[in-house]
Amino acid sequence: MKIIIVENELYLAQSIASKLGETGLETETYSSIKEAMKSNGDVYLLSTNLPGQNTAPLISKFKDKIIILMVTYINNDTVSEPLKLGAKDYIVKPFMIEELLRKIEHYQEYQNLKKHTILYQEYMKNLLQDIETDFNPSKITFPLVIQTNYQRLIDKVVFEYAQINNKLLTFIPLGEKSWREKMANCSTNSLLYITEIHTLKKTDREQLLILLESRDFILCSTTELETDFPTMTLNTDSKLYDQNEILTIDDYVKFIVNSFQYRFPDTELSKKLGISRKSLWEKRKKYGLFKKK
Repeated sequence: MKIIIVENELYLAQSIASKLGETGLETETYSSIKEAMKSNGDVYLLSTNLPGQNTAPLISKFKDKIIILMVTYINNDTVSEPLKLGAKDYIVKPFMIEELLRKIEHYQEYQNLKKHTILYQEYMKNLLQDIETDFNPSKITFPLVIQTNYQRLIDKVVFEYAQINNKLLTFIPLGEKSWREKMANCSTNSLLYITEIHTLKKTDREQLLILLESRDFILCSTTELETDFPTMTLNTDSKLYDQNEILTIDDYVKFIVNSFQYRFPDTELSKKLGISRKSLWEKRKKYGLFKKK
């Protein structure tokens, strides 16, 4: 991690750089905004006491980085406006280096969490993109039990709902032994997404339903489930192959035809399936999987 120090007081800049260097951090110091604009760092320590210099261009350019203002006093020009432009925080001179390091660590963790969240959202979107559903997630109310023939369909609905509504989601697969502790420790503001209820014994299932009485949740069940909670059924014909699932021969052929009919001509697709083109045509008719022109 590289720290860019923008400070016109040479002694102070060197002192900060020396103390940060002792912790193993790489630093560069600049006495002017113009020079610092050409830099490339991870964290910017920006003095707001730079006579005749405008800090706004630097903040605007590097607002996606961690910018911490070093201020001698707090007012609209030194703190409020720079924060609006994209600076993350401020620290009042003189300050302890430990306090500065805590701020840097905090915002670095925050940025990493944002990157991880974006990565997982993109991965989930890619993983579920081929599952077709015309269900509108805005129709979801809590609590809710959804019975389905395919859990990934409900995964897609729930994750879309959470993203659209900026809702904190806690995933609780009941196949994990720690599901009780996970439920007890999660925030009361979190929406619980619960799966794998079929793995529970009857007594554990009854205990779960009691624990859920005061919570917002979506419970996905791939088997019929009797509860007093509002229940809906949501099925799909666009099931994808899951390595943990055993498909019937018909379901497997349907999956292959549905997934690859636009990648291969019928002659090659029927050959790969070990059937004739006539048989492929008959299966298309049976499954309603004719190609869209």
